[in-house]
Amino acid sequence: MGQLDRISEVWVYLAASPLLGLTMTLAAYLVALHLYRRCKYHPAANPVLIAIVIVVAILTLTRTSYKTYFEGAQFVHFMLGPATVALALPLFRQWNNFRRAVWPLLLGLAAGSLTAIVAAVGIAWWLGASREIMVSMAPKSATTPIAMAIAERFGGLPSLTAVMVICTGILGAVSAKFILNFLRIESHAVRGFALGVASHGIGTARALQVSAEMGAFAGLGMGLNGIFTAVLVPMMLPIFLKALG
Repeated sequence: MGQLDRISEVWVYLAASPLLGLTMTLAAYLVALHLYRRCKYHPAANPVLIAIVIVVAILTLTRTSYKTYFEGAQFVHFMLGPATVALALPLFRQWNNFRRAVWPLLLGLAAGSLTAIVAAVGIAWWLGASREIMVSMAPKSATTPIAMAIAERFGGLPSLTAVMVICTGILGAVSAKFILNFLRIESHAVRGFALGVASHGIGTARALQVSAEMGAFAGLGMGLNGIFTAVLVPMMLPIFLKALG
């Protein structure tokens, strides 16, 4: 027990430092990335998913609150903004390809965004979910800041929306390869755009690991879907909620 007490005291001391959350996050991702490589980049070994499991396990075992953890992890959270802006470079390099495919991309965007919203609200309603949960589910395929803002605006639960956004991204990144292969879609542009629309940042990160072209189209899909969802959900949600009672 003496040894366990000393370990506990050391952990309590480290937990008081904001660097703990940052170090834990980076270490968990490095471990997850190592496992991803050992699994020969198999989609099911998604490093984001593995890192989340590791961090949650550590926080649970050490009984560390999320608030304490986020005091350090917020530095990684802050870098989401610059990382998103950095997607402008591959987008610029693929600009000519975007111009040639503008109408197919817009039609794909409309189909993907509408399907995501209608399916999320419809399935939640079918399972007997409350209005609050249906609102929280509606913007799940948009990037986290946009989705949380929409949910909060219409009386949803931003925290639940954030969880659903992450789950959607991981599910898309893990399953997209198998689904697109089954549909015999070979074009990196189409595969990337589908990943970006359906799985936002996590899907885009996966696309960038495959090729620059796929990553660029995924970034475009993510950005356009965020804008489209921010416009479409406020228009459609009141109609859905009224029709579904």
